[in-house]
Amino acid sequence: MHRRLDCRHVLRAARRFAEHHGALYKAFAVTGILSVGLLYGAIEFGLGIATSLTAGGSTFTGMSLYLCGLVGLAVTGLIVWITEYYTSTEFRPVRSIAKASETGHGTNIIQGLAISLEATALPTLVICAGIIIAYLLAGLIGIAFAATAMLALAGMVVALDAYGPVTDNAGGIAEMAGLDKSVRVYTDALDAVGNTTKAVTKGYAIGSAGLASLVLFGAYTADLKAYFPDLAVDFSLANPYVVVGLLLGALLPYLFGAFGMTAVGRAAGAVVEEVRAQFRDNPGIMNGTSKPNYARTVDLVTKAAIREMIVPSLLPVLAPIVVYFVISAIAGQANGFAALGALLLGVIVGGLAVALSMTSGGGAWDNAKKYIEEGHHGGKGSEAHKAAVTGDTVGDPYKDTAGPAINPMIKIANIVALLLLAALAARH
Repeated sequence: MHRRLDCRHVLRAARRFAEHHGALYKAFAVTGILSVGLLYGAIEFGLGIATSLTAGGSTFTGMSLYLCGLVGLAVTGLIVWITEYYTSTEFRPVRSIAKASETGHGTNIIQGLAISLEATALPTLVICAGIIIAYLLAGLIGIAFAATAMLALAGMVVALDAYGPVTDNAGGIAEMAGLDKSVRVYTDALDAVGNTTKAVTKGYAIGSAGLASLVLFGAYTADLKAYFPDLAVDFSLANPYVVVGLLLGALLPYLFGAFGMTAVGRAAGAVVEEVRAQFRDNPGIMNGTSKPNYARTVDLVTKAAIREMIVPSLLPVLAPIVVYFVISAIAGQANGFAALGALLLGVIVGGLAVALSMTSGGGAWDNAKKYIEEGHHGGKGSEAHKAAVTGDTVGDPYKDTAGPAINPMIKIANIVALLLLAALAARH
């Protein structure tokens, strides 16, 4: 009887999964369709669709800019679809991690890492295609319009992002409140959708960061010519300082991710020690006669979060400044500017790959656990489930800490370079 009841709950949850999944993406599609029309109206009103324009050495029409906007919307839609494929329980990547969990913790981690690496390929190709098409249509300003058009979907993307934590916390509340197991089945199904939508929104943010940062790099080279017109800066790969800048820039996202993951590990370890100490010092917690000291644990986590992220947050601020001054002292100001510009490109290239890998891989790990908990590969409590829990423990800081934080890191490095350039020009 209980088994049949549980089966019915799972089937209902699966239907709810499909319903909510479809509703969310229908809303996203409607937002995109409305953006197509409103974008046309905005360009017609502000510039004129048939008007010929010149900027940054390129000549184009309002229609070209409108098409660039459509490219931005198309890039967003494709990144959403690709991220959905890599993080949803309905498709091969997540199910392959769940299958690998049958043979232990190690194979779960191996397959999860493989999926996270694989998940970088298609989004990168989409972003490359978007950059090329937008540039052919209207030059650098076309890329800027494509990136700006992606912001037309920001409201719906934020709604998708907010959905994930709400469903996740609802499941936690249901479990802590001791509600019927059927409630947790429903919330788990909704949480699986939430894991996918969180990954989708992070993929969107990373894609827009890639396009926007390319525009910021264009602003850097333009400002360099304007502020230092007599300075000959060689950005060719024949210049060894450009290669040095590229390597250092590509290194930054990995180093930033390492700091972020280490910070989570240390904070989690401190929480484990605190919880163990409370159980040891207050046996009434296990007996239900006294309550844990929640405030102390929350205070510990808050302080750890602030303290541990000081060094990672300084990395994108200090790295451009240090690289410029060190290379300038060694090889002159022109090579300092060349190395700094190359560092910005390296941050963009390396950051895109690392961030896409972490966000999609983390979401896939999390949903592999959810897929097993639905009753596949032995269900809850099985050896596969235990391995999936290990994978989820790795995936959470991947997708919720290090991966998303690389997005602002890319932009901050570029903005710091622009500010440094303006400050040097003012002193010059």
